[in-house]
Amino acid sequence: MLLKTFGWSFAITVLGLALAGVLWGWQGLAIVGILSILEISLSFDNAVINAGILRKMNAFWQKIFLTFGILIAVFGMRLVFPVVIVAITAKLGPIEAVKLAISDKQHYQELVTSAHPAIAAFGGIFLLMIFLDFIFEERDYKWLSWIEKPMAKMGKLDMLSVIIALVVLLVTAMTVATNVAHGAGDKSATVLLSGVAGLITYLVVGGISGYFEDKLEDEDEAEDDEPAAQPEKKAGTGAAVGLAGKAAFFMFLYLEVIDASFSFDGVIGAFAITNDIFMMALGLGIGAMYIRSLTVFLVRKGTLDDYVYLEHGAHYAIGALAIILLLTIKYEIPEVVTGLVGITLIGLSFASSVIRNRREGKPGDEEGAKSEVASGV
Repeated sequence: MLLKTFGWSFAITVLGLALAGVLWGWQGLAIVGILSILEISLSFDNAVINAGILRKMNAFWQKIFLTFGILIAVFGMRLVFPVVIVAITAKLGPIEAVKLAISDKQHYQELVTSAHPAIAAFGGIFLLMIFLDFIFEERDYKWLSWIEKPMAKMGKLDMLSVIIALVVLLVTAMTVATNVAHGAGDKSATVLLSGVAGLITYLVVGGISGYFEDKLEDEDEAEDDEPAAQPEKKAGTGAAVGLAGKAAFFMFLYLEVIDASFSFDGVIGAFAITNDIFMMALGLGIGAMYIRSLTVFLVRKGTLDDYVYLEHGAHYAIGALAIILLLTIKYEIPEVVTGLVGITLIGLSFASSVIRNRREGKPGDEEGAKSEVASGV
């Protein structure tokens, strides 16, 4: 099971490190290895979130996510995205931007860094919306019940998450975005525009995928008497894995946007290690491959059903990452801090899940699933 799921990741790691050693020597090999570890540490919570969505999709779309989706993650976000940012910022053509990235790496790095406020505002607001919609939703399980119970009651107010996100964006633009780091000056207008774009992207992509998912669920309920019409069960998951067609397509797009938002801090942070776009793409790509494999592993093992607080921990990590991204518009925050916050929250949620399972019986116990247990963390 482990080798089947992570086999490609292991193979890509060996080939990638060997290629780095051949092209750039021992120094390049070390840099690529460090970037891979950086990506994994920053994106572990991404795997948990993705798994929660991916388990709703059928086997075909899960394979699409692991194959075609990884091409988007590696080449799109880790290689093409920084070049596109430079092209837009410097008003260059794509070919000129690529030439700049290869021939004048220092200037290329400066241009990408100068675009950081816009990138952070877009990604920060998008991720903040994911967290807010999670925390305001009524759930069967509550991890930090003293927070989640009142938040669920407040969530009954329409558009509350949108209002809070806009308030956070406005405060960010009026405070953090003024006199930003790297001598970029006042970026209030840029931050506002980018943050609104992130909010709109979340509402459009998330709304469309949610619409088709609800539509499919309504069709299933209408055909309850026909067992063949029910979504197939994936062994060990305890969850329906049947989204296909338009519903799965827009869910796939939603997953890719989430992955893109998570990758922003990794791409920007990678410039602290190297400004070589090919080293960066290779190192971050290897890390992204492991995150994809881990996502599929969590789905196939039914881990999120067995350890019910993992999703909570991942969403709290998303909320923390969103705030950190917005703060990095002005302040320098080491990537190790971001990684440790995410890993700590997920680790605590995992420990709480283990405690719950011991109290309720074996993991996935159906009777235990009927009760809400606060972990007391």
